[in-house]
Amino acid sequence: MDETTLIQTYRDSVHDLYRFVSVRCGGDQVLAEDVTQETWLRAVKAWRDQGLPDSPIAWLKTVARNLLLNHFRRVPTLSLEALPPDWGGEVSEDGDHWTAPDHAALLTWGLARLKPHQSRLLEAFHMEGRSVREIAQDEGLSERAVEGRLRRARQKLRTHLEPVVRTLQEGGGLQ
Repeated sequence: MDETTLIQTYRDSVHDLYRFVSVRCGGDQVLAEDVTQETWLRAVKAWRDQGLPDSPIAWLKTVARNLLLNHFRRVPTLSLEALPPDWGGEVSEDGDHWTAPDHAALLTWGLARLKPHQSRLLEAFHMEGRSVREIAQDEGLSERAVEGRLRRARQKLRTHLEPVVRTLQEGGGLQ
């Protein structure tokens, strides 16, 4: 692959990739930048050997997602280190003590503990805003099957998140 194509692909996709990563890492700018950079390093190496994929942004998002999941899997269960240092600090405008970065960090932490097909399904529906019908078509499933899988994935996510939230509330981290 020539350098001009690589540079243009970078320019066309870096902002979308960074946005995709930053939403999933709880507003941790350093982590978002590290994952975006590591994703691009892997892309350059792979694409020079194998050529540009049909959908570069899909390839990049898959690699970034896996890097983030690996990062959050390394965080021990019930560890508060996975959460931003100001957890429960500032009160948001609606009176909620949980900020958007707090939610994103906790959600990504929980998604990292699910089976890959469960986390992908929840991300597609809740983070990417895809409809049950779209997901069913892409996965070759009935809409009813997708709804059932979403329900089970949400329940599994809840089983991972509830002990963490309870620990935070009992420790005074949330009010």
